[in-house]
Amino acid sequence: MAEAMATPRAGWERAEREALALFQGLLRIDTTNPPGRETAAAQLCARALAEEGIEAQLLARVPERANVIARLRGDGSRPPLLLNAHLDVVPAEAERWAHPPFAGEIHGGFLWGRGAVDMKNMCALSVGVLRELRREGVRLKRDVIFCGSADEEAGSADGALWLVDAHPEAVRAEYGLGEVGGFSLHLGRRTFYPVMVAQKGVVWLKMRARGEPGHGSIPRRNSAVVRLAQAVGKLGATRLPAHATQPLRAMMAGLGSGARGAMRYVLPLLARQAVAPRLLAAAGESSFARSFAALLSNTASPTLLSAGTKTNVHPSVAECVVDGRTLPGQTREDFLRELRSVVGEEIELDVFYEQPPVTLPRDTPLFDEIAAAIAELEPDARVVPYLIPGFTDAYAFGKLGCIFYGFVPLQLPPGLAFADLFHAHDERIPVDGFLWGLRALHRIVRSFCTRG
Repeated sequence: MAEAMATPRAGWERAEREALALFQGLLRIDTTNPPGRETAAAQLCARALAEEGIEAQLLARVPERANVIARLRGDGSRPPLLLNAHLDVVPAEAERWAHPPFAGEIHGGFLWGRGAVDMKNMCALSVGVLRELRREGVRLKRDVIFCGSADEEAGSADGALWLVDAHPEAVRAEYGLGEVGGFSLHLGRRTFYPVMVAQKGVVWLKMRARGEPGHGSIPRRNSAVVRLAQAVGKLGATRLPAHATQPLRAMMAGLGSGARGAMRYVLPLLARQAVAPRLLAAAGESSFARSFAALLSNTASPTLLSAGTKTNVHPSVAECVVDGRTLPGQTREDFLRELRSVVGEEIELDVFYEQPPVTLPRDTPLFDEIAAAIAELEPDARVVPYLIPGFTDAYAFGKLGCIFYGFVPLQLPPGLAFADLFHAHDERIPVDGFLWGLRALHRIVRSFCTRG
């Protein structure tokens, strides 16, 4: 136990410098998906690992979209732990950023760049932890696997899902850590660290309206475009029915038990489906209200529109891509029934991609290890279970039986919300908060993987 709980060895500053440099290097590689082109980022991680004698392999469904896998071997007496981060990022509108999104520059104590929180930080943290454990010569009981995966932002077909199907033994693990969770969440004067134990499912679909074609000089009230526009307008103005799920109740109970003052009583009310919608309506369009509403209902967000090829022609078909997300306990059929009640019977609903929701147990040694680490590093903070509105590679690794928590340790200052950085302009991460995360992840992995 003494070895497992030991603090990092002398020379920790070197590990911090190297992890930060790798992080900056990753941010300078444009892996916008589409098209992705993650191979250069995978090669950078592999080179960093090779410097400490840790062999990494690049596995790719297509050459320009490599995944990088490395394994620091233990004695095999316990099953492996997987550390995962995806290498791709969402697009960035450079002209809307205060600093270039692919320059990896530090300004005002923050490292700026697309992928700073989603999630090249975890790539750098994971590689840094493997390198440091190798230097320390720690006697591990579990293998520690690092997987830098491709294509998560577009569904993981060239990344985690492909690895699980084509190379399962490379990524098979009992437990895993990845996105989304681990960031400091400030409520009142209390700090919480959420651990993702549940995530919504995915139902991506096209809404399709049809109408008679004709000359654009003669308006048509029932044209395909008008019908689709009316359906999109209804969808944007309607919140789907509330469902208070068990993961949400556990999350709000944890927040409530650690909160102070009135928040101690208000937060659990947000998990009651008869009360929460009224409270959210009073909160308006705040960041908190939007984020929390997505945890209380199935959601359907119109994201892409297409219709017609010529200005003076009414097209016969108009389409809208909808990003649908389903709560734990809700099925595809439940979601489509709710969506149909909003857009009407004349709109076609064509599902083209789906993943089921994910729910994980909390009574595990790894969850306890995370809580113990936070208690040691930040005694006044609390760890809480977390339901997220998006999807992660947890679904893919779960197909191999992995209990995969969302936990990427990161300290954020009060007033800077994680949700406001995710996929947003000016994505950035505090350098001190990143380095704290390196220490926290090292503490968790070292302790967990040296226990009997």
